[in-house]
Amino acid sequence: MINLSILISSSEVSGPGGLFDLNATLPLVAIQFILLTVILNVILYSPLLSIIEERKEYILNNLSKASEILAEANKLTEQYEQELNSVRKEAQLEITNSQKIHKEILETELNISQKYIDNLLDTITQDLLTKRDIALNSLDDVVKSLCGDIETRLSI
Repeated sequence: MINLSILISSSEVSGPGGLFDLNATLPLVAIQFILLTVILNVILYSPLLSIIEERKEYILNNLSKASEILAEANKLTEQYEQELNSVRKEAQLEITNSQKIHKEILETELNISQKYIDNLLDTITQDLLTKRDIALNSLDDVVKSLCGDIETRLSI
């Protein structure tokens, strides 16, 4: 604490102006400030601004290239979607045509099979009818012969 009071008492300003003394150092400080500003502008700010401008141009070029690539990709996507739709329509038409052809083939095969079965049934029916007629005729003959045998035995 004692040292602090000694320091405060020894730091007293002797003379006019104090902290804001306006004398010949003010223009010298202003010239130093302007000179430092010019030197910093030439040495530091100009290259820094040129690098920032180059980076800005690089970014703009990359953005323009990216937008061109995106536009081309959109065109290709649209083209491929149109091709895909046309191929889908063609495939659907082929499937429909194939189904029609197979349906017609199935119908013709069914008609042929139906005709064959009808002919076979007619043939079997005719054969059964002829066999029935033959069986009935032979049965009539057997019945007549049995009747004749019964009559001869009864008349005896």
